[in-house]
Amino acid sequence: MRLLRSTDLALRVLMRLSVAGGTTPTTREVAAGMEVPYTHAAKVVAELQHLGLLAARRGRGGGLTFTEKGRTASVGAVVRTFEGDGDVVDCEGSTPCPLNSGCRLRGALRRAQEAFYASLDPLTVADMVAAPTGPLLLGISKP
Repeated sequence: MRLLRSTDLALRVLMRLSVAGGTTPTTREVAAGMEVPYTHAAKVVAELQHLGLLAARRGRGGGLTFTEKGRTASVGAVVRTFEGDGDVVDCEGSTPCPLNSGCRLRGALRRAQEAFYASLDPLTVADMVAAPTGPLLLGISKP
């Protein structure tokens, strides 16, 4: 399974904010530090804000901060939200699979996908930035 680029970026934004300390980096600063296009980062930040995981203030003294919900959010829940409910394979696409009515692969892949999410459910962003990751992230995220 491969995560969508937006899922990866959402997790990295949350990790970056969790080590921000008292600073409030802007979306532009976070995008530059991660070497991703600003427009892509802005879309992900908007979704994270919509989910209540971070707060964004505009203008002088503005920037991004974690919300309490963001501090305790499950990594599995974030990944599920950004990845959506879709199956690993598209059996119903423009050319439906001829094995669809009796295929066991689809169910096995669904169970594997759920096991993947379940392994991420107990983890929080704080778990992801424990040493050595947090100090490393601080080192590479300086503007």
